[in-house]
Amino acid sequence: MNQAADAVDRIFRAESRPVLATLIRLLGDFDLAEDALQDAFTAALETWPKEGVPTSPGAWLTTAARRKAIDRLRHLRIVEATRSQLTLSLRLAQEVYGSQPELEVSPVSDDQLRLIFTCCHPALSREAQVALTLRTLGGLSTAEIARAFLISDATVAQRIARAKQKIARARIPYEIPDHESLAPRLDAVLNVVYLVFNEGYMATSHEHLVRGDLVADALRLARGLVTLLPGEPEAIGLLALMLLHDSRREARVSDEGNLVLLGNQDRNKWNRLQIEEGVRLIERALQMGRPGPYQIQGAIAAVHAEASTPADTDWPQIAILYEQLLRYERTPVIELNRAVAFSFAAGPVEGLSLLEGIEQAGALEQYAPFHIARADMLCRLGRHEEALECHRRALPLAPNDQVRRFIEQRLHQRPVTIASETSFVNNEKGI
Repeated sequence: MNQAADAVDRIFRAESRPVLATLIRLLGDFDLAEDALQDAFTAALETWPKEGVPTSPGAWLTTAARRKAIDRLRHLRIVEATRSQLTLSLRLAQEVYGSQPELEVSPVSDDQLRLIFTCCHPALSREAQVALTLRTLGGLSTAEIARAFLISDATVAQRIARAKQKIARARIPYEIPDHESLAPRLDAVLNVVYLVFNEGYMATSHEHLVRGDLVADALRLARGLVTLLPGEPEAIGLLALMLLHDSRREARVSDEGNLVLLGNQDRNKWNRLQIEEGVRLIERALQMGRPGPYQIQGAIAAVHAEASTPADTDWPQIAILYEQLLRYERTPVIELNRAVAFSFAAGPVEGLSLLEGIEQAGALEQYAPFHIARADMLCRLGRHEEALECHRRALPLAPNDQVRRFIEQRLHQRPVTIASETSFVNNEKGI
């Protein structure tokens, strides 16, 4: 029984998001799809220990969930059911209980892509887009989203509920829009794909630093966008950026599960195939002559990836790229990254000077990487007591256990200079 339960748990993490996307397309109702999916997994816990895990778990779950959805609709009293619900029930009943083979139904590969365009419809606020996407495509719970963005559970739940209601009332189609309708949504779509990746790259609500399932989903969505929009350089730049960041996955965590910053990573563990693909993509995007923030961030990641040793890193080039990035997005986190880059390109005094302006604004007071970066600069200047104080301020702000252990190590070790990892602080999450 435990083996079957473990299998269901593994399959839930791997299959739940694509299956949910397919169910939302089929049912046209977010809540009904979520309830039906939960019913299907409950059925799997009851059935698979006796009959074994099916060859195609995703197809089994999709079929079972559609059956459960029909059962839910059939329990509605006819006098209360809407015409659309009755029509849907009859259509699904014909599809599921007809002569089709039991496991013919399987998630459509583009369903997640369709869903993200639905979640990013211009009729929804940016806050609602992000919350709904992370809930449905990222699979994060309401509490996890709230913790990630430092807002209340009630606020997140309200945003998600309102977004679902608005999609239903406005009858927003579950589809990839035509070319004319696509442009207004592209920025939002790219943004939420990157947010899903960021939650996987440095998880805020998970026992491990990296959530490989979310990273894989984000990369798959980004590849789908590039296929859909081969002439859109920002979509290509986003895919390149994520590939280059993910190429360091195996080197970012020690055998003991501790965070390893860029300057201390074993570069032999970097995925060279991903780096080569990422560099090719960023070159392809930049050659189109329409630069944008994702392309610039991808170029920064490429400079890091192509340095064979930390000493070979072209920090002046990275600092220039961050200056260019600020022309597109002037946010406190990007300003922090620029300060880190200048601390290596021009010296820690220059970096601290830039941090003073950020500190005065107060936007990153509750952001652990700000205090970690400052500690690094102070340590390089020999101001070790001040550096320790920065680490003390960072400790209660750590987003996950790995970062918390990293800070604790810095507090209990002899003062050492560390090479800051700009990608450690560039995963901004703003809702």
